Amino acid sequence: MPSTDNTPANSAVSEIKEQRRAALKEWLGGLSDHALQLDSLRPASADASFRQFYRIDTNDGRSLIAMDAPPVTENSAAFIKMANLLKSINLTVPEVLEQNLEAGFLLVTDLGLHTYAHVLNHDTAHKLYLDAIDALVLMQAQSQPDVLPEYDRAFLLRELNIFTEWYVNKNLGVTLNEKQTATLDKVFDHLLASALAQPQVYVHRDFHSRNLMWMDKGNPGIVDFQDAVYGPITYDLVSLLRDAYVQWDEEMVLDWAIRYWEKAKRAGLPVAPDIDSFYRDFEWMGLQRHLKMLGIFTRLSHRDGKDNFLADIPTVMEYVRKTCHRYKELVPLLRLLDELENTAPQVGYTF
Repeated sequence: MPSTDNTPANSAVSEIKEQRRAALKEWLGGLSDHALQLDSLRPASADASFRQFYRIDTNDGRSLIAMDAPPVTENSAAFIKMANLLKSINLTVPEVLEQNLEAGFLLVTDLGLHTYAHVLNHDTAHKLYLDAIDALVLMQAQSQPDVLPEYDRAFLLRELNIFTEWYVNKNLGVTLNEKQTATLDKVFDHLLASALAQPQVYVHRDFHSRNLMWMDKGNPGIVDFQDAVYGPITYDLVSLLRDAYVQWDEEMVLDWAIRYWEKAKRAGLPVAPDIDSFYRDFEWMGLQRHLKMLGIFTRLSHRDGKDNFLADIPTVMEYVRKTCHRYKELVPLLRLLDELENTAPQVGYTF
């Protein structure tokens, strides 16, 4: 089990973070236009990436967000590009006020304290999800090729291979034999073919409750969009409705998916002409995403010491199993999961 105590490795990471925090504070100190109160700099949120976010107050009673995005691992130029694109289509996003791409520092407007994850419940969900669906349709309706990186076959397959490397090999401690590899490859091929056959649009790639901000006006605020691509039309919808962090009854998910499908058709988006085909695309896209997430969550634990993501694995695995159970082409994956989990060494993390 990865240690989260004060081991030499963790001490080194903490030291690097503190050095970068000091450098960020020094950079902020040189930004005279914003009347920043440097002593108010404080952590604003946790993140699965290597980025750090800090909230800082101003003399006129506002707060701003200072982002530390190490250039070695993070693409701040992509963040700025997507922020400008989303702003141009009247979506609510942080405005980039200052930038230092060489250092990986940004100063942006603060969209507030409350993500969807903080405020979603059975009373608020319908309105919040319809707002998010409207924002999604608006973004997709502006899609053009050659603006964002392509979410192509190689990209999608690399993500699926995170499942094999980190969930199967590292987490379960299993090396697939030839027959098992062939089974998994065939399921992967089905998922890739489905994704690539879908209409291609702008894809946020992490459009879910922790990256949508609850706003009094212009709901939702949208953050964490620097990894946006041009890809399958169902990807962001399934990120929203089959969220690893907030789970809803299947009837509610289906209702919201149908509402999206109707709104998308009215907006002229080329969704599948019948709801059954569309929902199949949605479910198969979700399986690709959830297999990737199983790999990412276990990688965050084993490699980065971020064990809190392990608590979300049962929800993701439930999505995977239910989807596999519904389609004959995917049942072999269900059987393979049973086989792997029954033969996995009883050490480390198993679910």
